[in-house]
Amino acid sequence: MNREKLMKMAGAVRTGGKGSMRRKKKAVHKTTTTDDKRLQSTLKRIGVNAIPAIEEVNIFKDDVVIQFVNPKVQASIAANTWVVSGSPQTKKLQDILPGIINQLGPDNLDNLRKLAEQFQKQAPGAEAGAAVTQEDDDEDEVPELVPGETFEAVAEESPAQAL
Repeated sequence: MNREKLMKMAGAVRTGGKGSMRRKKKAVHKTTTTDDKRLQSTLKRIGVNAIPAIEEVNIFKDDVVIQFVNPKVQASIAANTWVVSGSPQTKKLQDILPGIINQLGPDNLDNLRKLAEQFQKQAPGAEAGAAVTQEDDDEDEVPELVPGETFEAVAEESPAQAL
């Protein structure tokens, strides 16, 4: 009986018919192309072109900014496809705000307003600072002219002060 069981088990392992040689080990199939190679071949098929000399890419998402410094940028305008590759850094909008105001579009202006409101709520002394700033702005403005006086008349009256 043992011989019959062995023959059944041996029959399941054979690669060919009766009389063929048994397989020594199971063949492991490897994926020859990795994800990166497949992605690059797909991008090449789409027809992306490299865009040189881009220093920074910022992707805005709610109040978070994904920032790439010196990325490799590829684009296919016809396929409406942009590829940004590099090391990303996730930052809050507050942290990089002064340098990116000119990059904000109309959809992010609402986020900017919300951020300003949150900042004012967090810092109760911010309104006092805003009042001081308003006073400073008043000092920088040009004063209105007094009716009947001209610059020439004032300069003639006090020539030593004008210099």
